[in-house]
Amino acid sequence: MANLISVERASLTLGTTQVLDEVSLGVGTGERIGIVGRNGGGKTTLLRVLAGSRSVDSGRVTRAGSASLGVLTQTDTLHPEHTVRQAVLGGLAEHEWAGSPRIRDVLTGLLGDTEASAVGGLDAPVGPMSGGERRRIGLAALLVADPDVLLLDEPTNHLDVEGVAWLAEHLVRHRARPDNALVVITHDRWFLDAVATHTWEVHAGAVVPFEGGYAAYVLAKAERERIAQVTAERRNNLLRKELAWLRRGAPARTSKPRFRIDAANALIEHEPPPRDDVELMRFATTRLGKDVIDLHDASVALGERAILDRVTWLLAPGERIGIVGVNGAGKSTLLRVIAGELPLDSGRRKVGTTVRVGYLSQEVRELEREREWRVIEAVEEVRKFTMLGGKEISASQLATRLGFPGARQRARVGDLSGGERRRLQLLRLLMDEPNVLLLDEPTNDLDIETLTSLEDVLDGWAGTLLVVSHDRYLLERITDRQIALMGDGKLRDLPGGVEQYLTLRHELLASRDSARSGIASVAAAGSASAATQSTPNAASPAEQREARKVMQRVEKQLQRLSEREERLHAQMAEAATDHQRVLELNGQLRDVVDEREALELEWLEAADIVG
Repeated sequence: MANLISVERASLTLGTTQVLDEVSLGVGTGERIGIVGRNGGGKTTLLRVLAGSRSVDSGRVTRAGSASLGVLTQTDTLHPEHTVRQAVLGGLAEHEWAGSPRIRDVLTGLLGDTEASAVGGLDAPVGPMSGGERRRIGLAALLVADPDVLLLDEPTNHLDVEGVAWLAEHLVRHRARPDNALVVITHDRWFLDAVATHTWEVHAGAVVPFEGGYAAYVLAKAERERIAQVTAERRNNLLRKELAWLRRGAPARTSKPRFRIDAANALIEHEPPPRDDVELMRFATTRLGKDVIDLHDASVALGERAILDRVTWLLAPGERIGIVGVNGAGKSTLLRVIAGELPLDSGRRKVGTTVRVGYLSQEVRELEREREWRVIEAVEEVRKFTMLGGKEISASQLATRLGFPGARQRARVGDLSGGERRRLQLLRLLMDEPNVLLLDEPTNDLDIETLTSLEDVLDGWAGTLLVVSHDRYLLERITDRQIALMGDGKLRDLPGGVEQYLTLRHELLASRDSARSGIASVAAAGSASAATQSTPNAASPAEQREARKVMQRVEKQLQRLSEREERLHAQMAEAATDHQRVLELNGQLRDVVDEREALELEWLEAADIVG
């Protein structure tokens, strides 16, 4: 195995921080390396050193002369006047990319169907698109180019559960060749487990290598601590709890690392489960009573798209539920309905008398009032002490557990990073002692260490928990049940968890592909097929007449949708500098795409009746 990138005794200081301290490492052919570490610990800087965009103070970085290099940064570098086709496919002729299964897989996996994709098709302009859409386009361009060394900084940002699963499968399939390599920074532990053959931990100027993905990384750290004869106090740390859960978890996560795991298993021999579900349920029932929040025959629509269609859902005390669905399926809308922020179009919402709802939205603007405050002041404004896991803890203690050590608690709220502001939101929410907790993408901008601390805090929290997240690991870790929004206005229970959801989505997309090909073939046949049809149709003449009316109505609606889509693209181009307006228009565009897909299926059903 030859090194495509070699780093020898590299040191780098930024300000007063020693980011790299005589680090030596190599990126070898066939390797898929995941980089983990705390936010601000130097992960992105290390990636820049590997890419050559950041020089080191001392030491040497060499790259194989013939190896091509591709980098996904967190900075948008797309040309706003380019179309999606230009940004992703460059100068490739249509027969070149259309004839490549790998490129078609990238287009479908990241951009959706090329004719009716989430980003508006290959000829849509890049400029008016949202940050998430532009990020997917940048990632798609890199995967289409297929460089020898692929360096990715948080590629799962803005991807839903389905997108993360697709990306993991694609990288494993196409980055297993002996002539290429992958290095990826990620806080998504499921993705890390699925993709990485090695894990690098960046900490205090050092880069510590481990074999395997996240599960192997946790096992190896436990083994190293055992060898170092950790004290009894250290034996009770978060690492052991995380290790215990991993070893009790799904079989897919129990891959066999090459190092010895028997000693690591000894660390968790007497470790209890992460949560005492029976005790938490008893305590939650005491706090909540029998009634929590019930939806009876509830319907909610955004425009002409039904988010909930006559849904009845009764939340029980102590339930821990994860909610999955594609971007735009209505997950956040469902949380707003549960929280009482969005009224029902019809039906009834019933709330128990003792319910106290805590709702973490995806917005961080709610902290604007506290910009000049210190972190600890913003937390203590809510409450100075709270109960967690049956024990009273102070605001300062909880802040420390969620990544605000003593000195950081004196920082100004306005100076916090995105991840720190997110943590502060959670802190204030937990200090308010809600008994129903609604979390909308709580993992945004959080590193793995902070995520582990958050999970530990939630393990001791008694109440009803609903979590919307694309982080599959988090959903499996802190919830006991998952449900899905499939786009039909119903809630689908998932006894098989996220894996069942991915299977259902695959079947749904396959049926839509069949529907589209059916529409094309029926339309091409037209009146000729009606004239030459020899097989009698089972439908009555009246049913066929009604079906023809449906087809005519749908065709008119599809024409109007097409015109509306063109107008939206034009408006997005005009509002390119108004980010809020572009997001608004993009939401409308997504609604148009969803409505068109539903109409196409309706047209096909009618066409089947006509024959």
